Amino acid sequence: MEESKLPRPYKLIKDFDFSFQPKLNKKLIMDLATMEFIKNKESILFIGDCSTGKSHLARSLGLIGCQYKHRVYYTTCANMIKDLNKGVYEKTLEKRMYKYVSAELLIIDEMGHDRLELEVTKEAHLLFKVIDERYNLNRSLIFTTNVEEEDWVDYLGDPISTRAILDRIFHRSIKVEIKGESCRKYEGNLLQQKYMQ
Repeated sequence: MEESKLPRPYKLIKDFDFSFQPKLNKKLIMDLATMEFIKNKESILFIGDCSTGKSHLARSLGLIGCQYKHRVYYTTCANMIKDLNKGVYEKTLEKRMYKYVSAELLIIDEMGHDRLELEVTKEAHLLFKVIDERYNLNRSLIFTTNVEEEDWVDYLGDPISTRAILDRIFHRSIKVEIKGESCRKYEGNLLQQKYMQ
């Protein structure tokens, strides 16, 4: 769990408020929590509105993966690109790539929260490089984003790499859409009500 780099405090499935996201298929999430998707060499794409629980679920599944003795590695999309881009300039790219490619389960969180500064196409290609190597090795991925599929080209800034990334991510992924109100706004309102009584 320490090597996974999962942020603390750890997120637990039991703490996720499924009643707040009634359109989310709870049975699907509990099925994913069995970690069969790793055995089946499948991936998960959480896509939807901001603050709807995508990261909570991704991190919860990562924690369960650790408990099942799978090698898990967590990163945000922006931090991974920044790290790999640094590797290009320092000529340490292959060494840095290893941690993203070697884990049985890689969690790439928050594509869309910190807009990537992809001013040159090679940075989009770095994301493709990770996705492609894991795809070729049949290794599982959990990817979270609030960027709709049709907007990925604009976000990543490279149509060719984006099409290749989408093709690989969607091919073996279980797509979980979470549309709804902001969890943070909901919790904030509950706090207000608590002190207004």
